[in-house]
Amino acid sequence: MRFEFSTSQKVIFGPGTLDELGSIASNLGKRALLIIGVPEDYAFPLLSKFTNTNLSLTTFLITCEPTIDLVQSAVNLARQENCDLLVGYGGGSAMDTAKAVSAMLTNTGNVLDYLEVVGSGQSLSNIAVPCITIPTTAGTGAEVTRNAVLGVPESKVKVSLRSHLMLPRLALVDPELTYNLPPDITASTGLDALTQVIEPYVSQKSNPLTDALCIEGISRSSRSLRKVYQDGNDKNARLDMCLASLFGGMALANSALGAVHGFASVLGGMFNGPHGAICARLLPLVMDVNTRALTQRQANHPALSRYDEIAKILTGKQNAVSSDGVKWVIETCSLLNIPPLSSYGIRADYLPEIVEKSSKASSMKGNPVTLSRDELLEILERAI
Repeated sequence: MRFEFSTSQKVIFGPGTLDELGSIASNLGKRALLIIGVPEDYAFPLLSKFTNTNLSLTTFLITCEPTIDLVQSAVNLARQENCDLLVGYGGGSAMDTAKAVSAMLTNTGNVLDYLEVVGSGQSLSNIAVPCITIPTTAGTGAEVTRNAVLGVPESKVKVSLRSHLMLPRLALVDPELTYNLPPDITASTGLDALTQVIEPYVSQKSNPLTDALCIEGISRSSRSLRKVYQDGNDKNARLDMCLASLFGGMALANSALGAVHGFASVLGGMFNGPHGAICARLLPLVMDVNTRALTQRQANHPALSRYDEIAKILTGKQNAVSSDGVKWVIETCSLLNIPPLSSYGIRADYLPEIVEKSSKASSMKGNPVTLSRDELLEILERAI
């Protein structure tokens, strides 16, 4: 057995930990570029932490998922202001932007030189400038991952800038920042977090360390995901979901994902739909088709028993089997008002193209079983 594990150089977790930001940031740089992915008036808790520091601040607001052009604009601003520290504050978009900018500040060329699929795929040569990631949602786990997902609108795809050299210097996870999330964001990000502790657990690249993180993340999600949607003021549930998101980020960065994210990366590039909501709609269907395909073709595959274990954790019943886990996720998606994929303009005539592109996605390689074209089509047909 051999595996590796990499994550942010330091992780600070807990309610109120945002108060520690100013002193830590002051030791990492002198001129900070703040990538802010929340409405400007919601950024006050962040900005107030720099009041008594000597840091010079420049802000860069983002209102959409990051693209190559957006990252390049932020890089240009950072160079113009001589920034030597990046802070990403918001959801996955803000944190991915911050990581990408921090990497490009120390490496030559442009973003496209280092992108998978549509770019040259070169490896980064130099370690990124210090980057602090601060999530304000509980879902992506981007605070501890080694990649940044970027949109390429002209190609209608999302691809990753990826390297261990761009791991954040600090991930600061304060559950208090999620207390005011609206129910729809709580739902989509929470189901993304659940997906990201289920897929690495059954993936072809799972290992004992990521397994432990996934089991704990599934357990916390099972007891708190529905609660936090129904009562956003439930502080214990908010904390659980922040931990599940953190553990999912650590797991996916050191294991692999699967068909849910293989589809989601393509769908996110072609259509305007929330990543978490797309994952949520696909998750139970992929679980169902995966277990059926494994039973038919690889009956002794360890992922089958893992799907049973997932069902036991989700339902709290020791006699539960994989189909019970699928039912639990379907019921949760219904309770959390997750819409069908057709609500994002995805129609049946698009499905062959989606299947073709998704079958080549990097996340598909982590799926516990290679799904046929017909099986991939079935998942999408049921999802729309």
